[in-house]
Amino acid sequence: MLHYFCRMLRFENIEYFWLLLLVVLVIVLFIFAMLNKQSRLKKIGDESLVHALIPTFSSPRTVIRFILLGLALIIGIVGLANLQAGSRSEKIERKGIDVMIALDVSKSMLAKDVSPNRLEKAKQFISKLFEKLPNDRIGLILFAGRAYTSVPLTIDYSALKMNLFSANPSLVPTQGTVIGEAISMARQSFNAKETKYKSIVLISDGEDHDENAQDEVKKAVGEGIMINTIGIGSPEGASIWDEELQENKKDEEGKEVISKLNESELQTIAAAGQGVYVRLNNTDAATESIAKQINSTEQKNFGDSIFTDYNSYFQYFLVVTLLLMLIEFIIPERKKLQTI
Repeated sequence: MLHYFCRMLRFENIEYFWLLLLVVLVIVLFIFAMLNKQSRLKKIGDESLVHALIPTFSSPRTVIRFILLGLALIIGIVGLANLQAGSRSEKIERKGIDVMIALDVSKSMLAKDVSPNRLEKAKQFISKLFEKLPNDRIGLILFAGRAYTSVPLTIDYSALKMNLFSANPSLVPTQGTVIGEAISMARQSFNAKETKYKSIVLISDGEDHDENAQDEVKKAVGEGIMINTIGIGSPEGASIWDEELQENKKDEEGKEVISKLNESELQTIAAAGQGVYVRLNNTDAATESIAKQINSTEQKNFGDSIFTDYNSYFQYFLVVTLLLMLIEFIIPERKKLQTI
C-alpha cells in the first residue's frame, strides 16, 4: 500500500530543491548576525540597562519574523518543485530492455580536459540518454575503489536524475577504478533467468587497469548481457582538482598528477562485451550512438501500471508562502513605546 502511494506522488521539477542550500546559508548568516548583535550589546553595558535605553527593540520579534520568512522560502521552494499526484493509471504495453549504467566517480573524473569536468560531462550524457530510452528500465551504479548500487532498475526517472546529479567522489571514499566490480554488480541487478534484454553502459576514463574486468565481461556475455563503454577525457590527460586542498592533486614528489584516458581498456571491454565504444566528445552524438546500439537489440514487453495523468498542487504551497510573508510583514520588529 505504501509503495503504491509513493508511486502516486512525484515532484515535477526536483532541481529546485538545490535552492534549499541557499536557505541553510541564510539561516547560518542570521544566527551569526544575532550572536554578533548580542555580543555588541553586552559590550555597551548591563543588558537590562541597554534594553531600558532602547525600549522599542524586540529581539524575539526579529527571530519570529525570520522564522516565518524562512518557512515561507522553504514552502515556496517545495511549491516550485511542484508536487504532483497521479490521478489515473492504466495498464500499458511497453517494449524495452533493462539497462544498468555504471558511472565512474573516482577523483580522476574531476579532471577538466573536457568542460566543465569529466564527471559533469558524464552526467549530461546520462541525462540525455534517459530521454532516448523512454521505455527501458534503467538503474545506476556508482564506482571508484568500490562499487555500489545507487538506484536499482526502475522506470522512475525522477529518482534516477536526483541520484545522478548528487553523484560525486565523496560518495565512494575508497579510490581506484574497479571496473570489474561494477560490471559484476550490474550483472547481479538483472534477472538471472533471462538470457537477453540486458545491457550495461559503462562510463569511465579507464585510468586504472582492472585485471578482473575481462573475467567479469566474459561472465556477462555468457548471461546475454551487452556491454557498451563510454570513454571520457583525453589521451593527453589533465591535472586533477583537489576540492579539499583547493589545488591540483600532487604526488609524493610534489609533481602534479596527470590523469589520462585509457581508451584501449574501454575498447577491449566493449569489443568483448559485444557492444560499442564511444569517446564522449560530442554529447548528442555519443547519446545517439549508444541509444541506437541499445535499441537495436531484441526487446521484451513490460506490462506495467503507470500513471498517465497527474494533478499539480504547487498553488497550495504558494498560497501558504504568501500568507506567511504577509504575517511576517504585519508583525512589527519594534515594540510600541508605551506612554503614561
